[in-house]
Amino acid sequence: MDISSKTPKIIVFDLDRTLWPFQVDKDTTNPFRRTEKNTVEDASGVASRIEDIMGAYQLLELFNLNSFFTYKEIYPTSKILHFKELHRKTGFPYETMVFFDDDERNIKAVQQLGVQTFQVSKDGIDKKFVLQSLNLDSSH
Repeated sequence: MDISSKTPKIIVFDLDRTLWPFQVDKDTTNPFRRTEKNTVEDASGVASRIEDIMGAYQLLELFNLNSFFTYKEIYPTSKILHFKELHRKTGFPYETMVFFDDDERNIKAVQQLGVQTFQVSKDGIDKKFVLQSLNLDSSH
């Protein structure tokens, strides 16, 4: 799919090392909390294929990200199964879906379905990268 000629119907983001720059079930300890300085910390004071599903939902809430997502597929399994479930729920063809992830294995797997993919750095994603990827950034 040529993103510049067609607006995607659904944009999908991986969580670990994409929306946030750490891996919930390996780099942090649940529970999480928002500090007085408006940062998010785990139980040990560290701000920094999810198995800690509740931790992921908690972080979405603490980072004020819940309102940006209509569909949430958070469980440890193949990304192909996530996309099949999104396709079933939305009826959108795979070719109208866009996926951002840091893991090359997930990128390659989802591409087989016809999804447009973008690999992000291990430090996570930012607004500029998303806009440039979707050809919506007028500065390039």
